[in-house]
Amino acid sequence: MFRTGGLARSAARDPIPVTVAARLLAHYAPRMFTSSHDDLSGPKRVETRKTGVWLLDNPSTNQGTSFDREQREALRLHGMLPYRVTTLAEQASLAIDQIRAKPTPLERYIGLASLQDRNEVLFYRLLADNLAELMPIVYTPTVGEACQKFSHIYRSARGLWLTPDDVDFLPAVLRNAPFKDIRLIVVTDNERILGLGDQGCGGMGIPIGKLALYVAGAGLHPSKCLPISLDVGTDNPELLADPMYLGYPKKRLRGKAYDDFIEAFVHAVREVFPKAIVQWEDFHKDRAFTLLERYRRRIPSFNDDIQGTASVTVAGMLAALRITGQRMMDQRVLFLGAGEACTGIARLCAIAMREDGASEAQIRCALAAFDSRGFLHEGQVIEEPHKRELALPLDAMAHYGLDPAGAPKPVEVVRALKPTMLVGATAQAGTFTREIVEEMARHVDRPIVLPLSNPTSKAECTPAEALAWSGGRAIVATGSPFDDVEVGGRRHVIGQANNVFIFPGLGLGAAIAEAREITTEMFYVASSTLARSVSAERLAQGAIFPSQSELRSVSFEISCAIVRYASEQNLGRRIAAEDVEPLVRASVWDPAYVPVQHAET
Repeated sequence: MFRTGGLARSAARDPIPVTVAARLLAHYAPRMFTSSHDDLSGPKRVETRKTGVWLLDNPSTNQGTSFDREQREALRLHGMLPYRVTTLAEQASLAIDQIRAKPTPLERYIGLASLQDRNEVLFYRLLADNLAELMPIVYTPTVGEACQKFSHIYRSARGLWLTPDDVDFLPAVLRNAPFKDIRLIVVTDNERILGLGDQGCGGMGIPIGKLALYVAGAGLHPSKCLPISLDVGTDNPELLADPMYLGYPKKRLRGKAYDDFIEAFVHAVREVFPKAIVQWEDFHKDRAFTLLERYRRRIPSFNDDIQGTASVTVAGMLAALRITGQRMMDQRVLFLGAGEACTGIARLCAIAMREDGASEAQIRCALAAFDSRGFLHEGQVIEEPHKRELALPLDAMAHYGLDPAGAPKPVEVVRALKPTMLVGATAQAGTFTREIVEEMARHVDRPIVLPLSNPTSKAECTPAEALAWSGGRAIVATGSPFDDVEVGGRRHVIGQANNVFIFPGLGLGAAIAEAREITTEMFYVASSTLARSVSAERLAQGAIFPSQSELRSVSFEISCAIVRYASEQNLGRRIAAEDVEPLVRASVWDPAYVPVQHAET
């Protein structure tokens, strides 16, 4: 959340009636002048009636020691700052040293959150210039610990918490947000935070972290972003027993009451923020698929756990095939896990294979999966509808010599199917055993091994294990960050299949295009673009994803591709091909100070 003075602090705790909020905003909020209401790159100057300490206390206007002498006089800051005027670059250099001096990742997380609360431009300059170093702090894996300890490390409000008590006046609560032209909302109900489960109100760390990456990684302006927690209670007994827990202190809302709450939320977003794209984040799989199908045509929205994970994984597959020289239509993929991630990946794999010329019969025989109960195949009772998509047909079972009446183990399926790609999203360390990887490597020259679970402690195997068990031949990428591995004197760079390579660019592109719907095909467009963005040098080192330091340039390419696709498919406003790159470039915010001027009343 990007506050103006103290308004948002109170709004997150005690919703202000909409008429009162409007009067307060008119008085306190800086007036932002842009070339047009639709300019996504943010204001070119700020006029505000605030002066002195109130200006310094506002993170969207505070420039600290970078206020020059003239501004200090005009804004009544003279004497309130040390004498020297510093540049943004000098401030950033000092700030990164301060963050690096913190003793633990959680302390660095708290330090960065504090900086974001004091000076947004400096925070985003620091993050944009040090993405590879700071991304594991503001997002996974450190954000997981921050979510678990949220009530005990809470410093200030950011974003909006909506509870069941608000269901009858959600539009009024949404209007308490200090910025009105919201284009991107990341919302969670906190039930499935990373691999950690129900974190109650602490799940807000995820929307905050993801929107920070939208801004730093793609250039969406902070004032266009809004993190939201649907705090519908928690079934986490430790949180409910914690006297310091800050969230809605009841058992989690279920059934029709939950459905009615989500319906009211979507209706309120359409009313208050009609141009906003909604990213559903960390919902339980039992609701994630339902919400996506129910609302994706009513409001431009997507589920990053299903579609973003799928897109970045398929991008890694396509990049790996640049190493092996093979085609997607010829691959066989075994999934260990059949939840949101693997179902989404399988769906997008099917599109990629179809685009490469595979028949529907070939595709059905090329994708197989295990869930927690065993191997999925036709002829058995599969209660969850999304898992039925992953069931191997009976004729394929016969072709591979698998007995439908039996209960084959993963290594037995690997021996029969001879998969070229192994994908894990189980949140269970050790799922990829030595026996499985060795068996895979017997049949495939360059096995593609993707242990995607996060945080790091829940990865299905380590890159070092996958490489050792495959004789150094595996192409490995992980969902969490791992160090590079040396095998036989050769360094293998371990790329991270991080959704951050997809959602910032896709979201920015969809916002620029004013897309009416976020389609599955858009994620394949993003996958193809990302796969092409991996340099030949990275591929030679075994990395199938770019360096995270390249995120801004990758996001730019994906944004352009999404804008072109939306225009060509009539999913958004019509934009001439030659205008796409200049338009995207003009829409990108680069963190820099703009003139702050005193507006006389």
